[in-house]
Amino acid sequence: MQSKTSVYILAALALILGLCACVAASAFGAYFIFQDEINAVISDPSLLWREPGAQPPIEETQIPVGEGIDLAELFAPMWEARQFLHEDFVEQPINEAALARGAEDGLNSFFDANGVNLDTVDVSADAPSASSLSSQAGTPAEIADEFSAFWEDWRAAQYGETGTIVSYQDLLYSSLRGMVDGLGDSNTAYLDPFELQQSDLSLEGNYEGIGAWVDTTTEYVTIIAPMEGSPAEEAGLLPGDIVLAVDGQDMTGVDGNVVISRILGPAGTTVVLTIQRESEPEPFDVEIVRAAITVPSVESEILEGTDIAYVQLFTFGADSASELHEALASVMAEDPAGLILDLRNNGGGFLNTAVEITSEFVEDGVVLYEEYGDGTRDTYKAQDSGLATDIPLIVLVNQGTASASEILAGAIQDYERGQLVGETTFGKGSVQVSRLLSDNKGALRITIAHWLTPDERQIHGIGLEPDVVVPLTEEDLLADRDPQLERAVELLQARSSTNW
Repeated sequence: MQSKTSVYILAALALILGLCACVAASAFGAYFIFQDEINAVISDPSLLWREPGAQPPIEETQIPVGEGIDLAELFAPMWEARQFLHEDFVEQPINEAALARGAEDGLNSFFDANGVNLDTVDVSADAPSASSLSSQAGTPAEIADEFSAFWEDWRAAQYGETGTIVSYQDLLYSSLRGMVDGLGDSNTAYLDPFELQQSDLSLEGNYEGIGAWVDTTTEYVTIIAPMEGSPAEEAGLLPGDIVLAVDGQDMTGVDGNVVISRILGPAGTTVVLTIQRESEPEPFDVEIVRAAITVPSVESEILEGTDIAYVQLFTFGADSASELHEALASVMAEDPAGLILDLRNNGGGFLNTAVEITSEFVEDGVVLYEEYGDGTRDTYKAQDSGLATDIPLIVLVNQGTASASEILAGAIQDYERGQLVGETTFGKGSVQVSRLLSDNKGALRITIAHWLTPDERQIHGIGLEPDVVVPLTEEDLLADRDPQLERAVELLQARSSTNW
């Protein structure tokens, strides 16, 4: 039996945030655009077709270190960001010591990159004390002790002989980024004004790229899976590949959305990605010619030589629920003995779409819980519209099954509605929102909640274990074999009843 698609590993994220630029503003895996923009685009899709460059460039006066500066005004974004974290971050109470250490690490890492060790810098004898600088900057009194070491380092940076020419803004943004990173949550991050502007390029109407589902929440952009027939697939990219550099530029510490903006480009142009792959001892370059990307949503058929229906769902987009409903109506009209739902390499999509699609297979009950840091929950329940709530069901999953796909698969597994066959899913079950800082000082992306399955199982960082484990090897792919699909057919054909 031939493979239905290049099924491989890894996952996260939502809709098609992949490296084709048709990045609609999906929010199920993570909000990488801002809520107002998301709502605007949903209500007026024409916003996706704005002319590139319509957004004015960010212009900010850079004040060199050594000149006079109003520290209270400079550090206002730092304390505003801290307040947002206290209001929104999923894990409360906030670890103030971790924030302070992170800020200190961020400041020091900036100088380390320039070959300067702040501990060895000579500081002017008439420089203000660290406590005085802390007071001038408006450091909240309740965290003054935790930030004392940070202010010692800042004193060296502002009044010491560092031998570097830098701006106060550079130092602030490095400190702020480090403070947020100090929480230890890879999905919670700070974007400075330039990075924020770059992240918004996904709304600029460019629909050309390399065609890959990606995860931007890891240290480096990671390939979830190349889209079938895409330039990424033709170039040999594999799930789990890590993008270390783009066109020779190191992506260390660069926000994932900015990395994506650098990979995007007109069809016919070339981009070179430096890839780190687990099976290879050294990084290597992959040259990819960009193209216009068409993203499928649903494919369906009755498998040749069987009475089993096969439906593959590629994404949870705005139209995916209706398209799946039509596909189910078509195959169910053939009166199949069983149904295989293929969620391999499906990286997720819209929350409402996930609930609608789950309702096709689960008759009633909870689809998922969204649990916030204070313990409160939002509950999402199945709707009464399902076409496939009784037919024997197998769901194919792998490491590329993520986010909305895991919600669907988790509900089917919890209700014993069908069996999961394949490999452990990715484990992307957190919700992010974005908070703009005042005066165009950037933004925060903050994890605010986690998803739980109907049986209150945690997905994030864990994934779903299949009921029947069937690995898929590189040798299988090269031989065009799909043992996971074959096993699903065997299970359906061997069933003794319609109940699992």
